[in-house]
Amino acid sequence: MKLIIPMAGRGTRVRPHSHTVPKPLLPVAGTMIIERLVETFIRTLDRKIEEIVYILGPDFGQDIKDQLTEMSSRHNAKATFRVQFPALGTAHAVACANEDLDGEVIVAFADTLFDSKEKFNIEGADSVIWLKRVEDPSRFGVAVHEGEKITGFVEKPKEFISDLAIIGVYYFKDGQELKRQVNRVMEEDIKGPGGEYFLTEALDNMINEGKVFKIATVDEWLDCGTLPAWLETTGEIVAKENHSYDASKFPNSTIHPPVFIADGVTIEGSEVGPHVSIEAGTVIKNSKVSNTIIRENAHLEDVHTSGSTIGAHTKLQNVNGKVDIGDHSTLEIK
Repeated sequence: MKLIIPMAGRGTRVRPHSHTVPKPLLPVAGTMIIERLVETFIRTLDRKIEEIVYILGPDFGQDIKDQLTEMSSRHNAKATFRVQFPALGTAHAVACANEDLDGEVIVAFADTLFDSKEKFNIEGADSVIWLKRVEDPSRFGVAVHEGEKITGFVEKPKEFISDLAIIGVYYFKDGQELKRQVNRVMEEDIKGPGGEYFLTEALDNMINEGKVFKIATVDEWLDCGTLPAWLETTGEIVAKENHSYDASKFPNSTIHPPVFIADGVTIEGSEVGPHVSIEAGTVIKNSKVSNTIIRENAHLEDVHTSGSTIGAHTKLQNVNGKVDIGDHSTLEIK
């Protein structure tokens, strides 16, 4: 089975961090967003993922490809790279992997994380769509269904028609059929809002042609698409995973769980937590930090902050308040 991951977007809603790191490679409690996605498939699918096809933007460098290749190798999968330019929508993104669309494929957009206690059974379906029940369906694309069979899709319905939101994960038994359908959307120039080519248009046509679509409902659906969402999701995962730490390594400091503290972190004379994620090599001195993401090799001294996102190799001194600061930055208040 192949896993197709479109990730060509620039991640504008998580700037400044996406200026230097593609959004799917940002960490959530020590693990890249995209790796958490892959690990979830490995844990919940009844199939082995043999190849991961990453659809990148044209300016993604070799260092990004190397990280993704290494990550794929850790999970015994081959890494393949395709390019999407310009970005013309979800159907166009999938079509950029035309030469890879054969056999069983899963398409997963790397904006969200999901989880399920049960393994998904994808037998007996031409396609399976991952869905989550939501309180306000008008904010999402939803699947209309009869029992476990999907009969159609509606984008942001104004009146209640279904509370099963599409989370952006799709299984297809026949990659060649998916290829035919996404190419038809573009060849016939079928555009949706914003002038983009939407994957749901291809899905609707498959249903109209008699393909069997089934539901896979998830227990948890977490967004990482904006700075507040990334921060909230990180806090939820830190609480869920309940990471351990050795408080004796942090002199004159108080740690309020839940926290994630990577190896090689120095904390002195500080109060840290709850809902804090600290990546390797970071130094925190004489500070008070809560509900914050701190990436690798940052240095905080005399900092009081909550609700912040702090980039790698960043130095903060005498800062009091919320900040969103990117990699290799210095902020010192005198």
